[in-house]
Amino acid sequence: MRAMSSAFSAVTLRRRDFLQLAAGAAALGIASTVASAQAYPTRPVHWIVSFTAGGPNDTVARIIGQYLSDRLGQQFVIENKVGAGGNIGMAAVLSSPPDGYTIGFVAPNNAINTTLYEKLPFDFVRDSVPVAGTMLLTNVMVVHPDVPAKTVAEFIAYAKANPGKINMASSGSGTSVHMSGELFKVMTGINMQHVPYRGSAPAMQDLLTNRVQVIFDNLPGSMAHIKAGTLRALGVTAGKRAEALPDVPTIGETVPGYEAVIWYGIVAPKGTPPEVVDTLNTAVNAVLADPQLKARLAALGGEPMPMTPAQFGKLIADETEKWAKVVKFSGAKAD
Repeated sequence: MRAMSSAFSAVTLRRRDFLQLAAGAAALGIASTVASAQAYPTRPVHWIVSFTAGGPNDTVARIIGQYLSDRLGQQFVIENKVGAGGNIGMAAVLSSPPDGYTIGFVAPNNAINTTLYEKLPFDFVRDSVPVAGTMLLTNVMVVHPDVPAKTVAEFIAYAKANPGKINMASSGSGTSVHMSGELFKVMTGINMQHVPYRGSAPAMQDLLTNRVQVIFDNLPGSMAHIKAGTLRALGVTAGKRAEALPDVPTIGETVPGYEAVIWYGIVAPKGTPPEVVDTLNTAVNAVLADPQLKARLAALGGEPMPMTPAQFGKLIADETEKWAKVVKFSGAKAD
């Protein structure tokens, strides 16, 4: 009887030890997961920009990327994957492992492309996770100095007197640069030939040599040329004048109801862990509050746009719906 009791006690102790070890292992597993989430990022983060180096999207990403690198202790590596109005770069983002180490720079072109392109290898809204807003800015209508128009009204008159003779450059089909021009064409009844480029930088080179005559460019890409006098600004696309160009009127002051606001932000592939999204969002919003970064964005004609992931997701959904109407009404097609 005593031997049976001793055996029973031994079994009980072994079972108790096992349960304690199992509980300890589970606790360690949870702790490891939490520690892993808190440690993110532990290696460089690749930030894909869908347009050429030197363009406004690239410029903004490199500025913010440096601040994020300093804050999170890992390099944010900017990768330019260009083509198809930004679709090649976005496809690369959305097909990447959802671990937070590949993120995408997004702008209105991503919302526009959902309607402009009949077939895409992804569904932008469905397959992406909104991470953070970064910057709000305006496009600016700029012309080569040889264009005789000094105002938006004079440009409309000149275009109507020379139908089909004005080449309108863009940074690619479906970009905000393209659609801002298409909206202008629809609302003024003028005819301009759309000439898409693989980014703003090459478009700007041809504008400077008068191979094309006008572009509705993101303000950061044109600011230096406007200040230098090598290009002439006629109007900004936003509903209010830009602080960086207070003497340049809005296009809406001449064409009532015209408005196109530009936004930049970050998305990640669907399935990216919420804790990683939260870490990135917190870091982005923190650097956007930095006075030095604010000053650098203001110099480009932009302003910080801090948002929660949910707020940025709503902006994307609203913009996708808005630009779908413009695309259908204008009859614009992907070139």
